[in-house]
Amino acid sequence: MADATATTTQSEYDTKVEDVSAAKKRLTITVSSHVIDQKIEASMGTLAGQTALPGFRKGRAPKALLERRFGEAVREETRNQVIADGYSKAIEEHGLRPVSEPDPVGSIEDLELTIGKPLTFAVDVEVVPEFELPEIEGVALKKPVMHVTDEHLDTELGRQRTLAGEVQDIDDGFVEGDRLLGPATATKEGDDEPFFTHDSVDILVPGDSDGGRGHVLGLMIDGLGSKLSGKKVGDALALETVGPESHELEDIRGKNLSIEYTIRKAQHIDPAPVEQVLEQYGIATEEILREQIRVALEQRRDEEQQAAMREQVYEYLLGTVDFELPEKLSANQASRMLERQRMELLYRGGISADEVETMLAEMRSETETESRQRLKLSFLLHRLAEHFEVTVSDQEVNGRIASIAAQRGLRPEKLRTDLLQSGAIGQIATQVREHKTADRIIERAETTEITADEWNAMAEEKAAGKSTDAGAAASKKKTTKKKKKT
Repeated sequence: MADATATTTQSEYDTKVEDVSAAKKRLTITVSSHVIDQKIEASMGTLAGQTALPGFRKGRAPKALLERRFGEAVREETRNQVIADGYSKAIEEHGLRPVSEPDPVGSIEDLELTIGKPLTFAVDVEVVPEFELPEIEGVALKKPVMHVTDEHLDTELGRQRTLAGEVQDIDDGFVEGDRLLGPATATKEGDDEPFFTHDSVDILVPGDSDGGRGHVLGLMIDGLGSKLSGKKVGDALALETVGPESHELEDIRGKNLSIEYTIRKAQHIDPAPVEQVLEQYGIATEEILREQIRVALEQRRDEEQQAAMREQVYEYLLGTVDFELPEKLSANQASRMLERQRMELLYRGGISADEVETMLAEMRSETETESRQRLKLSFLLHRLAEHFEVTVSDQEVNGRIASIAAQRGLRPEKLRTDLLQSGAIGQIATQVREHKTADRIIERAETTEITADEWNAMAEEKAAGKSTDAGAAASKKKTTKKKKKT
């Protein structure tokens, strides 16, 4: 038989919901005296049965003595429990979808729990905003028609030669693409102790093509290339930057940061000769290798074409729908959006792990407006996925993991384990759902084909305005002919 005390009635938790703004609700919750009394009695009963006090056998201590010794702690614990329960029940009862942790109205510590009296408290919570869905039939899209050229084959072959190249330890004369390793600390202005310390941090030396900007600890550093010029192993670096307004660590946003870094080791990669790449893959001739590269690039091109179409869908949605967003980007939201972009970049072929980290550092440096556009897009795609009744199966998640693993040269089971351990596997399902949602709109679109040169011109224009999707940066990188060292 079910425990009758486990049943919750409307009178036990009474909730009033008020609009603070379009994306924020105030919940005023009154917990009945019956619930308060019941939970205090249950906690005291548990305490009495488990506590042994001097002069009394276990479970035999007088209630009055337990009240004097532990009453305040029990009431504080019970208060926190009924507040958490009341909030959870209010969210469920009113069908609210919070996007951040609730903020208490007033001090929770000042709330007193008294037997025989109800408890009233209030919290503000930011929720998924309400909005009307845009027109999704006949959206005008450009479909870039791209052809794999000999230059693309040369670039990819050069990348394969670098991947198979020999790593040489060097002492100085650092050039673009060299890797530095060493300990680092990061300290926030006004603090004596660093908020981050690590014994082995790597830095990829930036070049002129990057404007000399590079990232350290995931933070973009202007003029990093010039700061590394003339340095050698054993030298120390003092770097300064400002915490991005949308960084996942809220307490460093907008703060002056100091990074201390010591170059403990430096490495340079000498690209392998083509013959070594052939031997590594067990391929007889360069001609066969280039043909295999062509097939892989054509498959990647098709994926890039679809990604380019999705990017335009995202831009259409952002430009068509307007609604009020939560006032601030929470740490959890910032982390989720960054992880979403990481998964998007990893799914794209031909982008190295170093390039992924550089792009993510660039995204951290975005303005708050740009980050809020990303948040807006996530709300839009979530609602449209509900509209289209898009579902994601385990098979689709496993297929996407296998695809990413193939792009990265990893075993699917190893990647899946890493994603589970980091808590990022949910972002794979989100990525699949968002792609399927955008593809539903593409299926209904009015499509016009354009050349790769026309698409590149559009990408250049969008890059100047910093498009809100990782696909824009990746797509531009994929279709722009960029010379690499060989």
